[in-house]
Amino acid sequence: MATIVPEVAMLPTSTDVLVVGAGPTGLATALTLARRGVEVTVLDQLAEPPSTSRAAVVHAYTLEVLDRIGAAAPLVAQGVRAPRFTVRDRDRVLLSVPFHQLPSRFPYALMVSQAVTEAVLTEQLADLGVRVRRPCRLTGLSRNGHGVLAQIDGEALRARFVVGADGLHSTVRRLAGIGFTGPSDEESFVLADIRVHSSLPRDEAALFLARSGPLIWAPLPDGVVRLVAAVPTAPAEPDPAYLQALLDERGPARRPDRVTEVLWGSRFRVHHRIADTFRSGPVLLAGDAGHVHSPAGGQGMNLGICDAVALGTALADVLDGGPETLLDDYTARQRPMAEDVLSFAAGLTRLATLSPARRPVRDVLLRLLGVVPPARRRIALRLSGLSHRERTPG
Repeated sequence: MATIVPEVAMLPTSTDVLVVGAGPTGLATALTLARRGVEVTVLDQLAEPPSTSRAAVVHAYTLEVLDRIGAAAPLVAQGVRAPRFTVRDRDRVLLSVPFHQLPSRFPYALMVSQAVTEAVLTEQLADLGVRVRRPCRLTGLSRNGHGVLAQIDGEALRARFVVGADGLHSTVRRLAGIGFTGPSDEESFVLADIRVHSSLPRDEAALFLARSGPLIWAPLPDGVVRLVAAVPTAPAEPDPAYLQALLDERGPARRPDRVTEVLWGSRFRVHHRIADTFRSGPVLLAGDAGHVHSPAGGQGMNLGICDAVALGTALADVLDGGPETLLDDYTARQRPMAEDVLSFAAGLTRLATLSPARRPVRDVLLRLLGVVPPARRRIALRLSGLSHRERTPG
């Protein structure tokens, strides 16, 4: 893949849409706009794109959405197709979810690093003449009769609309005065890319349910495996011994995995929160700026990309002469989806952390669901995001 060179040219003095944040959500928003001929400026406060990132799956509905903006095919070419997803308790498969039966041109979960997803979207934007400007820091927002005046590292930029795609600690959300509500507690997670001797299939993602918390085991290209686990206190740089202990405690027991190399590791903390609104006049939110939750089920980045294409389409329609009520429709459609995903992710975490006394009942119920085809289909549609398809025009 070609090296992405940061854009260091001077900022324009005006733009149709200012996108703050160059993660998957911001990049997909900008690409949607650029394909419609909208003048878009993309900023990010980091000097370089991150080479490591926690999201590792792109679901079927997200691929359908990315296909609308020409980004699905180059991404699929670089990922691992997983036709199944399993829920396990050590060696027992409690539930097998058949993605290969999905009613989609993408009947699988695509296992691919978020860093690759960002690189693909960045290259697509560059082909349209749009480059991410970095490092740039948004320091102020004020509204005027024609949109927003943004202050960026001491320079003024006028924009008709501003999109906050700048994550959990969104500056756009704060400057717009939009509340971000949810429980005060937070979850601690460790994540790592490793090489491992394992008997687990390399075309299948797995969620291990353990009393101490969930463990996600996800195959990536080149024989790499992504681990994500909820832990009481995650180390800043998990070493092989720490990750081996996690696998020994939560992973396969009869033929245990053996960690041979840690490529990188980190930690993060997650709140379950949602913005009070995704729109405040000409300021709009998408992705983690609007909603954050547990990574269980691999829904976060996927929902952010779906937000992005929906918002980019609505903005392009408005700038093409459509009514601004289209932006209210975006909020009315995407915010309930976010509430649904928050509830779903929290439910998966609760399933993993049930008391020992309740785990046998949980396991029996999951196994029963696994032998009922309509139930398995509903779960596959839910995890893949396709259950949201009928709610979304286009």
